[in-house]
Amino acid sequence: MHLDVLDLRNFYYRTALGRVAQRAIRDQVVKHWPPVPGQTVVGFGFAVPLLRPYLAEARRVVGLMPGPQGVMPWPAGMENVSVLCEDTAWPLPTGLVDRLVLMHGLETSENPSAVLEESSRVLGPGGRALFIVPNRAGLWSRRDATPFGFGRPYSVAQLEAQLKRHGFTPERSQSVLFAPPSGTRFWLRSANFWEAFGRKMPWLAGGVLMVEASKQVYAPTQGGLRAAVRKPLKALEGVGKGQPKPALNRQ
Repeated sequence: MHLDVLDLRNFYYRTALGRVAQRAIRDQVVKHWPPVPGQTVVGFGFAVPLLRPYLAEARRVVGLMPGPQGVMPWPAGMENVSVLCEDTAWPLPTGLVDRLVLMHGLETSENPSAVLEESSRVLGPGGRALFIVPNRAGLWSRRDATPFGFGRPYSVAQLEAQLKRHGFTPERSQSVLFAPPSGTRFWLRSANFWEAFGRKMPWLAGGVLMVEASKQVYAPTQGGLRAAVRKPLKALEGVGKGQPKPALNRQ
């Protein structure tokens, strides 16, 4: 079940722990995808905290928020780009999106297959999607004081298998949020240290998984005249080979 938009807003914008999580995840998103002029960047779920770096360069930025969650205007002080939608029907044309980010949208949906189908539909040729979900092996999925303690946590293998079933090709994955999900002053102040330390230790389990994927595009099968022309034209067989010698009459 999707979380309430007010709870998500309060966590990410009004708590110190939420701002730490927002910064850690957003820094890795921007590292993967530096802002590029002319792109269409879309977030689904509650991904708007990660989209602000793209506002200046992108052709358009859209924040899709599922109906059961609710919607809030975003960004503050600017023209609103948030849109209320259903998991099964996103108000976007097919193939429009260059970069798609999902956070608090897949693991909390009652119909994750529909979310992945819509993700594949709106992604254009050469587009990329970034799926951000709770890590089932991490501490953040075990504490419901943060939004990552709700919904279905994933392992990398589980998420990649689900993506492949819906026409995606996983490209790379990583963990983020290595600091404990605690609001105490010590852990908040040392959050940057733990993020840097965790990225150097691949065996550590971060609280959140990020899997980048591209959409599989199959080459159309060749048929019709083009396929027929590739076959040998048997009507011309024998031309230039000379006449066969006549058989000798036998008395």
